[in-house]
Amino acid sequence: MEVVVDTNVFISAMLGPGGPSRQVVRACLEDRLRPLMGASLFAEYESVLARPSLFEQTPLEPAGREALLNAFLSTCRWVRIYNIWRPNLRDEADNHVVELAVAGGATAIVTQDLRDFSETQLRFPQIRVLHPRDLVQEITP
Repeated sequence: MEVVVDTNVFISAMLGPGGPSRQVVRACLEDRLRPLMGASLFAEYESVLARPSLFEQTPLEPAGREALLNAFLSTCRWVRIYNIWRPNLRDEADNHVVELAVAGGATAIVTQDLRDFSETQLRFPQIRVLHPRDLVQEITP
């Protein structure tokens, strides 16, 4: 199953001691899910990871965060986006996530912000928007 892992899911996996976001990232690292990555999503990951205040309460040091990002990236299928679809989401900054999913033929977008992806002018019925816990339920035998 090819998925787009929204930044909030990846960062949540680093911040918490467990939970569905961490299980999604683990499933990617174990090749049970195939994450898609594009230039805009990669830039967003790097931007958020560069905020030291976000990680003050976590035991994961910068080198550990970088190692986890690199391991995750090694499982990703990189996708070039040639067509800009602009689904006009509530948060304009999230449009690139949908564009990546369309360009890469993703089955799902995994995000904690379901509401941000629910109101769109341009719909792609083949792409589901799932909360990490729902995806974990689907892939857990």
